[in-house]
Amino acid sequence: MTVHPVVITGEPVLHRRAAEVVNFDDELRTLIADMVETNDAANGVGLAAPQIGVGLRIFVYRYANDDGAPEQGVLVNPTLLLSKVPGSAPDPDEEVEGCLSVPGLHFPLKRADYAKVSGFDGYGQPVSFEASGWFARVMQHEYDHLDGKLYVDKLNDRYTRKAKKAIKASGWGVPGASWMPGVDPDPFGH
Repeated sequence: MTVHPVVITGEPVLHRRAAEVVNFDDELRTLIADMVETNDAANGVGLAAPQIGVGLRIFVYRYANDDGAPEQGVLVNPTLLLSKVPGSAPDPDEEVEGCLSVPGLHFPLKRADYAKVSGFDGYGQPVSFEASGWFARVMQHEYDHLDGKLYVDKLNDRYTRKAKKAIKASGWGVPGASWMPGVDPDPFGH
């Protein structure tokens, strides 16, 4: 298994829809193992393939939950069925997200509280479970990566301005920026 660099906002693969996986083979399973290793080294709760520069519809996660879903897993070609996203402003204390591809930054974002998650594992076997609360948030966050969206793309106007300013100040928003989990300092201080 190999830990890969995590690409940062501005890298084109993060901003376009990822392709469906068509071959469930050893190459795919090696990629999944590398993603798990990279996510663990980054102290992440989830990692999508585009975040390591691979434009495929895959994400891995590690999140303890009360929904009966595995604490660690992979979803290949996933679909999500969501409850309604409340129209209220996000709580700046309780609904704050971060992202390995926008390292070190946190902003509030309103999300659906429930997700019905379906997809496949690395062998092409069906996977299906329900997620609620923060686990549902993790599923939505990772799924968005597969559609070329980062959480900072979905912020309200107030937080969008703050995010753009912070991204620009960090020199991101252009291709070529990355960080190496397990080598570079943890941007979230874990």
